[in-house]
Amino acid sequence: MKDTHVEAGKAIQQQTGKTFHLATRLLPERVRHPTYVLYGFFRICDEVVDDAADVPAEEQAERLESLRKQALGEEPADDPILEAFHDLCESRGIADEEVVVFIDAMATDIDKSRYGTYEELEAYMRGSAAAVGQMMTSVMNPDDAERARPHATSLGEAFQLTNFLRDVREDIEDRNRIYLPRTTLSRHGVADEQIERLEFTAGFAEVMQDELRRAEALYREGVAGIRYLPEDCQFAVLLAAVLYAEYHRVIRAQKYDVLSKEPSLGTVRKLVLLAKTRWHWRKTRDPETVFRTVTPVGTPEHRGSDVERRDTLPTR
Repeated sequence: MKDTHVEAGKAIQQQTGKTFHLATRLLPERVRHPTYVLYGFFRICDEVVDDAADVPAEEQAERLESLRKQALGEEPADDPILEAFHDLCESRGIADEEVVVFIDAMATDIDKSRYGTYEELEAYMRGSAAAVGQMMTSVMNPDDAERARPHATSLGEAFQLTNFLRDVREDIEDRNRIYLPRTTLSRHGVADEQIERLEFTAGFAEVMQDELRRAEALYREGVAGIRYLPEDCQFAVLLAAVLYAEYHRVIRAQKYDVLSKEPSLGTVRKLVLLAKTRWHWRKTRDPETVFRTVTPVGTPEHRGSDVERRDTLPTR
């Protein structure tokens, strides 16, 4: 990778992924620079379908297919980030399968805007989130990658679910998409049309509670695998989990109303979380202990009993 490739990816992340950027800055250079390139590639693909209000579906699909071929080295790259991404895949052993499933997930957004079950949503996240976790694992190159990879999948899905819950208003207003399973919505008497009208109800609050618990179970699975990552990567990944999980605290403080106001984290709050996470990390060096201490995710009032989770949430 050239410095210009790294800087281009870094600039994209600074503009569009401020929360993740703070954690990325704490990675060692051998991982940080490739992460900038990965993020740049993800955003280039994502923007094909997210910023394409007036672009015909056929053109979006053609552009994604071209991006797939460029990423796999099947045709010349038309962007420095794509060139760097292909080189990165070859040098770090990123499997072609992960590139393909990621592009396939982006293509799903062209003509699919509602999800009947969590299983449907999970299939989408196999590309949009789990593939990202797998690529990051390849870049970090842990000694026991096979033990780390299932946890990376869970953590990637947790991040994605948090984004879905945080961005309900933006997704419906800007893209006419709802990433909440209809099975959960119907269980609490919420129709798509209510979300389209940004109509907050007690039922919608219950939907958010269910889906927050689902995401938090994934966070616990994901954080449990941080110990398998290289030591110089563990704190940065833990901080990313802490920062994303903090949105759950904000959502609860808003009494689950993400339709009237989008949850956000200010710079000061992020820096406070950085300081708290670092202080507890220095004391224990145990990702799970630090995560339970700093975030609301591991506390008993937010976990729910095993029976409650089994009875109210679709089987994962």
